[in-house]
Amino acid sequence: MNQFFLVPGAEGWNVISRPPQNAGWEVRAFPTLDEAAQILSPDDDVVLALPISAVLAQRMRLPSVEGSELSEMVRIQFEKALPFSTEEVTSDFEVIEQANGECVISAVAVQNQRLTELAAPLLNRKVIPRAVTVYAAQRVATHAEKGRALFIYSESGALVSAISENGKLSFARTIDGAAAAPLELELPRLTMTAELQGINSSFQNVLLDEQCFGLRDRVEQALAAPTKIIAIETPPASTGLNLLPQAWREQRARQTRREQWKRRVAIAAVVYGAIVAFALIQLVYLKFRVRQLDRQVERDAPRTVFVRAAANNWKALAPAIDPHFYPIEILLHLFDSLPSADVRITAYSQSARQISVEGEASKAALAYQFVDKVKKHPDLQNFTFDMQSPRILPNDHAQFRLEGRPR
Repeated sequence: MNQFFLVPGAEGWNVISRPPQNAGWEVRAFPTLDEAAQILSPDDDVVLALPISAVLAQRMRLPSVEGSELSEMVRIQFEKALPFSTEEVTSDFEVIEQANGECVISAVAVQNQRLTELAAPLLNRKVIPRAVTVYAAQRVATHAEKGRALFIYSESGALVSAISENGKLSFARTIDGAAAAPLELELPRLTMTAELQGINSSFQNVLLDEQCFGLRDRVEQALAAPTKIIAIETPPASTGLNLLPQAWREQRARQTRREQWKRRVAIAAVVYGAIVAFALIQLVYLKFRVRQLDRQVERDAPRTVFVRAAANNWKALAPAIDPHFYPIEILLHLFDSLPSADVRITAYSQSARQISVEGEASKAALAYQFVDKVKKHPDLQNFTFDMQSPRILPNDHAQFRLEGRPR
């Protein structure tokens, strides 16, 4: 975000800005605010400084109170001084000093309609300033942070004489006529008016803008004090005065939220696009891998057929070549599993797919014991055994049939 200071010049407006990737500040002059607004965008950080002619600056001496009470007292004082209601103006103040239960206030106000008319070129381009202050307050805060100072400079075709106390604007007047003004009369009148308002006119600094250098001798003669030549501030110092109307604050907040949502939507669109692109790449890769695997399966098909045929042959030969499938071995393990002499094997048959054992037990419980021991025998784990419920004979013996299938 670029930072801009819009300040009134001797004729027209000056834009103080720092170009991108540049450590220094530059000053550009424009004949009108409308032309200066052309270089700005709604995303820029803009501080608008008002000329003295657009504001009412007043020095107040009030009881020393805190917070909202002091603000209310300043509002009441403005009600007495302004020809319109306080709802029609935006005001702000800074404390110059506090002593002996009193505080000296630097207060400024601007009529909202006047401000809207002045800033119309900015508002038409949807450029809402971050802050609205007074250029005289910025200048004195930059060059006269301590003590009392008189600042004389040219602004909008007139001379401005501003008095500061401890870096705060306490008194300001415009002198018509600019360079042709009778300073020998105007400056003594200025100091006398300041004295009547309780401002000590023994200035520690007299500051003269470089564009008014030709007035230096006349100023020194009128005030009987040396002057110091200063240049335009790059950038101006910040002040505690902010005349940004509440409606502008809300509009700027809405505009900021709207820009934030635009950025979020743009980021979401980029992320979504990246996800879709990744998914497409993944899909293309998977299709490529499927074609690769299909070709590999097709290439390996003859060997796969041979391996399957060999596996089937070995499976068919297993009863003949694997001792675990020898009938004599299986019978031996079956006899080892008999729980007692009351259980007898009466028939045994075996094929490549199945073995069948028939028997008789004096009790059904012994038949179940036999089946359980067969299932747990370590040398018969190549088979899965299953037995239906035994048939009870007239002599109460249990006749059973056990079938086993290779795993």
